[in-house]
Amino acid sequence: MPSLRMPDGCNIHFRLDDYTDPWTRPEAVVFLHGNAESGLAWYGWVPHFARHFKVIRPDMRGFGDSSPMPADYNWSATRIVDDYLALLDHLGVARVHVVAAKLGSLAAMRLAAQHPDRVATLTVAGVPASISKLTTGGPSPDLIEKGGVEAWAKVNMAARLGESMPAEAVTWWTQFMGRTASSTQIGFVRDVAVFDIFDQLEKIVAPTLVITTEGSGIGSVAETAAWQQRISRSSLLVLPGKSYHVAASSPDLCANKTLEFIRSVA
Repeated sequence: MPSLRMPDGCNIHFRLDDYTDPWTRPEAVVFLHGNAESGLAWYGWVPHFARHFKVIRPDMRGFGDSSPMPADYNWSATRIVDDYLALLDHLGVARVHVVAAKLGSLAAMRLAAQHPDRVATLTVAGVPASISKLTTGGPSPDLIEKGGVEAWAKVNMAARLGESMPAEAVTWWTQFMGRTASSTQIGFVRDVAVFDIFDQLEKIVAPTLVITTEGSGIGSVAETAAWQQRISRSSLLVLPGKSYHVAASSPDLCANKTLEFIRSVA
């Protein structure tokens, strides 16, 4: 799998999926994953997109196959955005459609707010209604030191994915998140407040689609609509269910709705 070495020595791994006709010049879409995941989280979306777009799936620093971060690493949302911009520059992508889930959505919204010239459209799914809502509603970080990231993820995995996901899927996602280095997760959970973007939403000018569910545990429909409406060119899509990781629990529906959205504003 290819990687990009950053000036601080961190390797950012990424996946490229491109099944477009070789004589065409497709636009690019970058998929940004959430906490304790990797670009593999988008497996259900790729078949819908890769026939029409150049698909870029980076592993955020610290996660997946990118370099793990030490527990005392000082996380910075700007650093994450800079990593993604460096990757786009490395691939020669000037402007991109951005799709993100959960905490990856906060980095995506920062990218759109601070670098509007680089973002063609923005789709965010399962965004926490606020940082405080996120930090007070999750499992205790102490679990990471005691049992690793898998034990931490297991506590509320059923709530993440909703009641429609089979037990096998819950187990797979728990183990998938459990691959994250404990040192990375300890620091990330400690510093999660640096990803707060809710004071900059008015700076986002790209057409934006916000996806949530009727019973999301990290923000009611009303709470989500309250911040979504501060983005001038945005719309809210409310799907059935209680999952707050709707990008994982309803990948086909979300992917098709996102394609419809991108095409509608193209």
